[in-house]
Amino acid sequence: MQNILILHIKKFISLEPSDIDKLESCLEVSKIKKKEHILEEGQICNTMYFIVKGCMRQYIINSKGAEQTLQFGIENWWITDYLSYHNHVPSSFYLQAIENSEVIAIEKTILESLLIEIPNLERYFTIVMQKSFGAMQMRIKFLFTMSAEERYHHFNDHFPEFVQRVPQYMLASYLDFSAEFMSKIRAGKV
Repeated sequence: MQNILILHIKKFISLEPSDIDKLESCLEVSKIKKKEHILEEGQICNTMYFIVKGCMRQYIINSKGAEQTLQFGIENWWITDYLSYHNHVPSSFYLQAIENSEVIAIEKTILESLLIEIPNLERYFTIVMQKSFGAMQMRIKFLFTMSAEERYHHFNDHFPEFVQRVPQYMLASYLDFSAEFMSKIRAGKV
């Protein structure tokens, strides 16, 4: 399982065999059951999670008491609460497994030591965070510039793997409309 992360890292940077050995010695795979939370609002997030297998989501509970999904993650994606992680403050988010999942969890103190021992690894995480930030910017753009129906079709065309794996109500909350509206779109009644 650790090899999956090493292969992912090697897509972006080169690693010496000794670096790979150091990195692998610090990695542990955790199994997370469907619907299990690895982070809840109010907890401090000290871990970054690389998804080896499964599907995860980040969400909030809005002022009306409804879940609002902000991010999904599948195999070869990272997921965490970056603000809580970097600022050591209580999280505003929940991280939950949508499917039975396997993740490589890297604690902040371990990662910080690895970044000192393997400076090239910092480049990898910079790339990962830039890609994540860019994806969030595009999501905000789509929320502001597309109709609900356009958002659904765009998401369905570009990320069909999520449409197949994610419950309809979670996908609807991510796209910022109701599950009932989602049913109408899928039935062609909009």
